[in-house]
Amino acid sequence: MKAIHSPMAGTVWKIVKVVGDTVDYGDTVAILESMKMEIPVEADSAGTIVKILVAEGEVVDDGVALFELS
Repeated sequence: MKAIHSPMAGTVWKIVKVVGDTVDYGDTVAILESMKMEIPVEADSAGTIVKILVAEGEVVDDGVALFELS
């Protein structure tokens, strides 16, 4: 199982993709807010989202898994 991880600490501002969506390398899957800036979280591999591991408004640390891909 592949995962998409948070590139930095921040708050999950918006989840862009949902379970069942197919993503390609570089697709934006979520947006984090950190220090009043919006940072897109991009897929680092292609696949289908099978599970979302966080919720909007949740605070995450750097490297935390946000999505699982198949």
